[in-house]
Amino acid sequence: MTVFLPRTAVLTGGLAVAAALALSACGAAPDNASTTADGKNAATATSAADLGGMDALVKAAKKEGTLHIIAVPRDWANYGAIVDGFQKKYGIKIEDESPDGSSQDEINAVTSRKGQDRAPDVLDLGSSFALSAAQQGLLAPYKVASYGDIPAAQKDAQARWYNDYGGYISIGCDAKRVKNCPTTFKDLLKPEYKGQVALNGNPTKSGSAFGGVYAAALANGGSFDDIQPGLDFFGKLKKNGNYTPVESTPATVEKGETPISIDWDYLNAGYADEFKSKGVDWKVAVPTDGQFSQYYSQAINKDAPHPAAARLWQEYLYSAEGQNLWLKGYARPALMTSLDKAGTLDKTAAAKLPKVSGTPAFPTEAQQSKAKTVIAQGWSKAVAG
Repeated sequence: MTVFLPRTAVLTGGLAVAAALALSACGAAPDNASTTADGKNAATATSAADLGGMDALVKAAKKEGTLHIIAVPRDWANYGAIVDGFQKKYGIKIEDESPDGSSQDEINAVTSRKGQDRAPDVLDLGSSFALSAAQQGLLAPYKVASYGDIPAAQKDAQARWYNDYGGYISIGCDAKRVKNCPTTFKDLLKPEYKGQVALNGNPTKSGSAFGGVYAAALANGGSFDDIQPGLDFFGKLKKNGNYTPVESTPATVEKGETPISIDWDYLNAGYADEFKSKGVDWKVAVPTDGQFSQYYSQAINKDAPHPAAARLWQEYLYSAEGQNLWLKGYARPALMTSLDKAGTLDKTAAAKLPKVSGTPAFPTEAQQSKAKTVIAQGWSKAVAG
């Protein structure tokens, strides 16, 4: 099983989109937190057992009737199917705000909307952002039923966050627009790729872009302790005209604005499926000279306006059903090994994952913090001009 940074994330205290989200409130949160018939409080429950078991949790969550999520695109790691599956199974409406937002936007929404009914209930954060949010005291400890099966290195000892799904940095390429698709970071420096190489976001804000710089560092003599070679690499790409500041999205890929995109393999693989019917031949390669993998992490807002629904959402995500839905989106779920042992892994979906050789290694919290500081201080300079 491989372990793995998620979606758009930001490098501040832990990795704000170009246009900041409107984070004003439209009302206060309910005065009384969700409680069960016998008076147990969902907001302080650290497991389903604290509420009297799963049936009681489901009942309390249905009573709330709503779940607020933020910065979760439907086409990201099969999240659309996950949202639909949860709503169908429990009849709880999910409101997804600013799906293209960043991890930092999620944290900003938690802090600025504290005590308000528009605050996000749950968070899907880049790993460094999850660490930062926990350090700020923003997360509620909660152990899902399968918590014990999550590898120790992939969860907070206090259960404030745990990894959910992950992948490898990859190079996506529109084979109809690019004659020879690059497969390594070294390839990306070739003059034939002028103005074609993009990142999914800004690495001071985006987890996937941050991962791209980390992978470039590993491909150019750097290490988890030294991300500077990654900055230098993108400086070279900018200088020779290959780097484009256009941030890649499904729309820019489809329009041909970002014919080469450095992004998570599960996103690039998803594009390959999505664009077949639109005439885009999207190829995906995990660069052999810069393999970088990481997970995103799930967490519950300590002040979630719908605390029971938030906890039920976590239970769903870490059930075999939820984990296999991520797998169908080409993401590697945190419980992949335990599902395989239990015979509940979707082996057909697993067989379609982008092929990678070798055993992945992952940066420590201290290494990530150091890398974020270097990126925050040097990215603009590296790609200026």
